[in-house]
Amino acid sequence: MPVRTVAAAALVVLSLTACSQSTNTGSPNGSAAGANAPVGVDFPRADSDFWNSYIKYVPQFAKDLGVNMMQPTNSQNKVESLVANVQTLQSQGAKAIVMAPQDTGAIATTLQRLEQQKIPVVTVDTRPDQGKVYMVVRADNKAYGEKACKFLGDKLGGKGKVVEFQGALSSINGRDRSEAFKACMTQNYPGITVFEEPTDWEGAKASAALQTRLTQNPDIKGIYMQAGGVFLAPTLQVLKSTSHLLPASDPNHVFVVSNDGIPQEYASIRKGEIDATVSQPADLYAKWALFYAKAALEGKTFQPGRTDHDSTIVDVGNGNLEDQLAAPLVTKDNVDDKALWGNQIGQ
Repeated sequence: MPVRTVAAAALVVLSLTACSQSTNTGSPNGSAAGANAPVGVDFPRADSDFWNSYIKYVPQFAKDLGVNMMQPTNSQNKVESLVANVQTLQSQGAKAIVMAPQDTGAIATTLQRLEQQKIPVVTVDTRPDQGKVYMVVRADNKAYGEKACKFLGDKLGGKGKVVEFQGALSSINGRDRSEAFKACMTQNYPGITVFEEPTDWEGAKASAALQTRLTQNPDIKGIYMQAGGVFLAPTLQVLKSTSHLLPASDPNHVFVVSNDGIPQEYASIRKGEIDATVSQPADLYAKWALFYAKAALEGKTFQPGRTDHDSTIVDVGNGNLEDQLAAPLVTKDNVDDKALWGNQIGQ
């Protein structure tokens, strides 16, 4: 579903204590349950450094924001587990749900049931293809693909071969990043050949695809990894084993741009193993997802427009709003910026 940015919208000023453009008119799913009502949280998976970071942030921000968070569940990248976990959270008294469905096309029935039962939902990182939610908290994933495209396109001078590890196309994130990357390459860098490799967010599939492509095309000069948390280690292993892991000063260097912003990516940028990543804000995902869950319980509503936390709330159709958080490109020039969440882990 394409994002339709709403122009000339009123400024939305958000803080942890007040919302100047919100009103206590009841949540979209029914009457407000109260700020102290239980909030259920389902984690999407635990096999990614990015999501493990998000998992660590959630209880911290729940405490900071005064959210009555229940014992979280983890659906382990299985939509059937997510459905079952949500039912369990409901049976235990959850009055709002925070989830991050990885298969965005298979959650509509669950969302419909939650809406009927007047339980507001905040989705993190992904936007459902169908169904009503209170708020979507994610970054502009089309911008991820565009930033990666422009970085590689400029580094390669508009010529050469690039491998793209596509995330699962059943996910809005995989589709957004893939479509934007392709559109940008087609329009701006027609001299670059892109090998699109579906991976379903699995490192083993990316590794096998890269091994095959390098065997067939040893002159590949660029790689776009749509998720560094699952693709970084296997990619570096393949590049090293095939003698393609070369410094940026080497004319045969393979330029690598990633998405996530985890500490491991920053370490690789510093070493010269990869060249850039887009910092996907794991900390802000946790913070604002819980903020909106609590706001829903308080009966607050929001309007499209700029926020006070460097983001924009946009209308994405079907009555759904999406808070698009900032996601900067990180290179060797700004990799040591202490403001980046990936540099704050363990501090």
